[in-house]
Amino acid sequence: MTNRFEALGVRSQIADVLKKQGIVTPTPVQEQAIPALLSGNDAIVQAQTGTGKTLAFVLPILEVIDPRRASVQALILTPTRELAIQITAEAKKLASSIGAGVLAVYGGQDVTAQVHKLGGDSHIVVATPGRLLDHLRRETLHLGHISMLVLDEADQMLTMGFLNEVEDVIRQCATKRQTMLFSATMPGPVKQLAANYMKKPVDIKIKTAHVTLDDIRQIAVETTDRARQATLFRMIETYRPYLAVVFCRTKIRAKKLNEALVANGFASDELHGDLTQAKREAVMKRFRDAKLQVLVATDVAARGLDVEGVTHVFNYDVPIDTETYIHRIGRTGRAGQSGVAVTLVAAKDRGSVARIEQSIGQRLERRRMEEFGVGAEALPGFDVDLDDDDDETAPRTAKTYGYTGSRPAPKPGTAARTAGRPGGAAGGRTGGRAGGRPGERRGPVVKAGPGTRAKAPASLREGAAAGEAGGAAEARGGAAGAGGGKRPFGKPGASAAGGKKPFGGKAKGNPFGKPDRRSDWGRGGKGPGGGPAGKKRAAGRGR
Repeated sequence: MTNRFEALGVRSQIADVLKKQGIVTPTPVQEQAIPALLSGNDAIVQAQTGTGKTLAFVLPILEVIDPRRASVQALILTPTRELAIQITAEAKKLASSIGAGVLAVYGGQDVTAQVHKLGGDSHIVVATPGRLLDHLRRETLHLGHISMLVLDEADQMLTMGFLNEVEDVIRQCATKRQTMLFSATMPGPVKQLAANYMKKPVDIKIKTAHVTLDDIRQIAVETTDRARQATLFRMIETYRPYLAVVFCRTKIRAKKLNEALVANGFASDELHGDLTQAKREAVMKRFRDAKLQVLVATDVAARGLDVEGVTHVFNYDVPIDTETYIHRIGRTGRAGQSGVAVTLVAAKDRGSVARIEQSIGQRLERRRMEEFGVGAEALPGFDVDLDDDDDETAPRTAKTYGYTGSRPAPKPGTAARTAGRPGGAAGGRTGGRAGGRPGERRGPVVKAGPGTRAKAPASLREGAAAGEAGGAAEARGGAAGAGGGKRPFGKPGASAAGGKKPFGGKAKGNPFGKPDRRSDWGRGGKGPGGGPAGKKRAAGRGR
């Protein structure tokens, strides 16, 4: 029986390698793109991420490459380092079967080491624009023998501001070449780029919005900005993802969220543009090896991310547009597998979610944070059992985790105590609402496959109780500071209305030994006229 990839024109040697990897059926984009590219035509391929685009251009390249020629014959240009590493890994699995060499060229690596490797047998180069231009300026790489050029994720490259760099690279490539442009969307700048540098390209458009999304269960969980973090934590505990990607809007938000996840015992790390290349590679290796359960990422850093075993995607911040939404949730449900995508929606996000639903022609399943035990008592039938320890001294009958959305009625005589700190009325410091200070709720996160039910770690409940108790203590301490007792710097004195100086010195004069002309530091109550110079000015004004 003929292999389906062989029927598309792929040599049997490579088709056998694909079969060993469990890849026997081409995806729609592969079925349409491979024959067109093998015919030597330029091509514009518009398809969503997660549809098998990498093999759609790698397989035709391997059919044309001549391993006997010691020169770079194909160039694949990508917007991010992670995507370059990913494509290189996929290409190497197949290229070794025909004796072809593949090299990744991207920033963050030692340039000297890259120069040394470029001097070897590298037939295919996968590069990011910035580092590639660096090598071109150093004349350590020449593109005069390039016969195939791939612009992958072209829309993202232009969005990131690489238009000038991409054009510089194209101009240094051989004039007689085959150009392939792959993009999830086709905005005006991408169309103009194609018109300027491609020759009668074949237009291949794969309608894949539903192909990408059909295997993904999409859920919108209504929450509030204040309860967003607690909702995410409870959902991770509930769904027990094998691997999960959490998307944040900015690098700062990703960093802070990861710190909170780690402090609460989750096996988590962050991926964003502020990390060194060595750190990024280390994080991705740990995630691929399932040593991490949660990866907190920004959109740019995770562009094109393809990791086997991602069962859940959480949109901590709502995506800015439909394309970003599709790209994010496309990290799961890949290669025919099922996945779950959860978007946390506050009141201000409802308009954005409605626009996304309209664009994809699908309504997201609605849930509320209360169903996950956040904001109110968990609803009947909730999967996470909070009473899993025999030594639990005080069962929690109402809310048990994080922000509750409502404050309990104050006990008699507590009004004065809660006046000390802004957080006092809501349970002390912010940590009181979120279940204690970071580190008080540490506990192991049990990794399990999708659909597995597991009890929430007892440490989370104990931390919540400790946090609330600590919050009350902080509130009482704050009230003491406001109502009287010791001074802020540890010196005894009366309340803020009067008494000794904050630094414990005498109340007379300026602390620097000169009369104070501006404030009432000297002799409490005399005000700006307390010093001799002030009295002169007052006398001159007829005071």
